[in-house]
Amino acid sequence: MPKLRLLKQDGSQAGEITLNDAVFGIEPNTDVVTEVILSQRASLRQGTHKVKTRSEVRGGGRKPWRQKGTGRARQGSIRSPQWRGGGTVFGPTPRSYAYKLPKKVRRLAIKSILSSKVQEENLIVLEDLAFNAPKTKEFVAFLKGISVDTKALIVVSGESENVELSARNLQGIKVIPAESISVLEVARYNKLIVTKAAAEKIEEVLA
Repeated sequence: MPKLRLLKQDGSQAGEITLNDAVFGIEPNTDVVTEVILSQRASLRQGTHKVKTRSEVRGGGRKPWRQKGTGRARQGSIRSPQWRGGGTVFGPTPRSYAYKLPKKVRRLAIKSILSSKVQEENLIVLEDLAFNAPKTKEFVAFLKGISVDTKALIVVSGESENVELSARNLQGIKVIPAESISVLEVARYNKLIVTKAAAEKIEEVLA
């Protein structure tokens, strides 16, 4: 089972914490992680692209010339696809790009990316994280105390409005509850900072 240092909010060590081997200590499956990331990115696509078909473009109600006798090719409308300003054939229409993967695949992916953060020494576990009031300056001091100067995802347990508001104006820093953790969110950030309570909640769900 992986053992990590347990840090206080000021950066000092509060002891050690043993994480669940079934969640934070498996052999990462990079193929599954990639598959889930692609799935989650696909579900974020708006899919609002739209072209007009020949029934939607303006004009073309009258036959441009008679069927026979002109020497020209027969035409029924000047808004057919071959005309300039005509409708588009087989163009994109609004649709959803989302698709679902099996639950076991999604669970394996989140376990894999959490385990990879442990192996890369990019996971920090905090005893607790709380602020009396929203203070960005205090949050910057907190990050400096735990030696984090890169993009970081902070996972907390329960409601933590002051923590979220304190971090909101910092570029490359995001605070989310443990229930919202996802493979895509973890992959976007170099460091993963988890409170002890949040780690226990993640283990409870995934173990």
